[in-house]
Amino acid sequence: MHIEPGVVTGAKLLLGHATAAASLATAWWLAARAVKKDGVAALALRTLVASFLVFCFFEVFPHRPVGVSEVHLILGSTLLLLFGPAAAALGLAGGLLAQGMFFAPADLPQFGMNVTTLLVPLFATALLARRIVAPHIPYVELRYRDVLRLSLAYQGGVVSWVAFWALYGQGVGAENLAQVASFGAAYLAVVLVEPLIDLAVLAAAKAWHRGRESLLLQRRLFMGRA
Repeated sequence: MHIEPGVVTGAKLLLGHATAAASLATAWWLAARAVKKDGVAALALRTLVASFLVFCFFEVFPHRPVGVSEVHLILGSTLLLLFGPAAAALGLAGGLLAQGMFFAPADLPQFGMNVTTLLVPLFATALLARRIVAPHIPYVELRYRDVLRLSLAYQGGVVSWVAFWALYGQGVGAENLAQVASFGAAYLAVVLVEPLIDLAVLAAAKAWHRGRESLLLQRRLFMGRA
């Protein structure tokens, strides 16, 4: 989902900075709410672990260039279910920034666009989760249908934003449209795999939890919404 250098250039980069500022402001607003609910230590631990996982998703996990971008196994819905929207959002931004600073400095000018591409779908997926998951059902009890819908929402949002940036930067020429289409088609594999990973992770969390308190994992994972 990285926007490659040269796709968006010049003054057009300012839009990415603006959307990133709005996205990060939303993340910090969610973080303030999370601190009031669970405390600073819980948010800090969840954010640190989420950032490390995101760094691994981008730098360690297999990824390959397709069309206008690269296909990564981002697992945004997994992070959301485990850590909550605040820590997941800060982790996505932190992991992306670390990857750019230490391994891919050429991606830093595109950081605003890339962080927008990751965070806005996450916020939309968090809202969807509140709508489709009944308040009394903990996340560890989700079924394949539920996690598939969440994965489709997140990955579909990522693909939509990548397509937007590509068309914004390079126009609607036939070659660019073909590149966008090939990228979107390649992401279907991620949509098929991510729900299976989510179910496996949720099952592991349920087996590990057994009623014990945890700073690392959000309470919504194991109990209904208040």
